[in-house]
Amino acid sequence: MKPMEFPHQPPQGFEYWTDDYSKTVKRIWIRNIGREFVGCSDVHPSSVWGFFCRKKGVFIAPINHKKPGKVVNILNTTPYSAMQLKLNPLMAAFS
Repeated sequence: MKPMEFPHQPPQGFEYWTDDYSKTVKRIWIRNIGREFVGCSDVHPSSVWGFFCRKKGVFIAPINHKKPGKVVNILNTTPYSAMQLKLNPLMAAFS
């Protein structure tokens, strides 16, 4: 198994934490600790940043909190999420 070398530092007011999604896959969460939210079941809500396959040593973008999607290049991720933007050619030209 390859160890996870996470390239991002958490943004100000956020922290990362992990849990075991399966035997070989870790789920990476990002939690907002900078301020409290009213009306949520959790005062400091979390969302899935992505997944890490320990067997292959690759990061995977999430489809949702229960389902990994496609393998991503870690250089194309942000500190907030591993989800990839789907830009049309015009939008890509201005990003």
